[in-house]
Amino acid sequence: MNNTAKFLIVFFIILIVGFLTYFKYQQDHHLHNLQVLGEGGHVVGAFSFTDQDGKTITEKDVDGKIRIVEYFFTTCKGICPKMNENMAKVYQVFKNDADVVILSHTVDPETDTVAQLKRYSQKFEANPSKWHFLTGKKEDLYRKAIEDYLVTAADSTQKKIIPSFIHTERFVLIDKYNRIRGRFYDGTNEGDVQQLIGDIKELKKETADAGMQTSN
Repeated sequence: MNNTAKFLIVFFIILIVGFLTYFKYQQDHHLHNLQVLGEGGHVVGAFSFTDQDGKTITEKDVDGKIRIVEYFFTTCKGICPKMNENMAKVYQVFKNDADVVILSHTVDPETDTVAQLKRYSQKFEANPSKWHFLTGKKEDLYRKAIEDYLVTAADSTQKKIIPSFIHTERFVLIDKYNRIRGRFYDGTNEGDVQQLIGDIKELKKETADAGMQTSN
């Protein structure tokens, strides 16, 4: 084998190793860089709603957990059935994961009583400790949606006028520090839902790595 051939072999080995190293760096780097949404250090604040078992759920019940948030109503014939069909896919992946919970808020609390939400949740065989279907005062539900979860505005924390009705396809990902992460996911879009599942796994990895660094 002449020197030129040896040089080319070594060159391509170095090139391949360099590419694989860069690819792994990009993967690891991405794990720690899910975008934080909202202006000025925006975080999700306190709340108190009632779930399908009649239990009061507050921010203390989900403290330190990754949350997936949506707004829907049980009698919806439009986007909601598809959204919750897709949310059920997220639920199936993480239903045995103690670090992940789902918060599904009604936008029609007059219709969606505790009993109605219980019947609806049973369609998905939802464990009420893992997937909370929430009701409460309409103004509180809507203010939470607009000012905390930003479901009706691209990325703004400015105070908004409370509308008479909210109908949004957005799924929102909240980290253990109460920050909105990743992006706003279209709950009717299969690709977005798969991206959400992947981002939850990445957020778990980020959280685990942060815990290891703290312990060290």
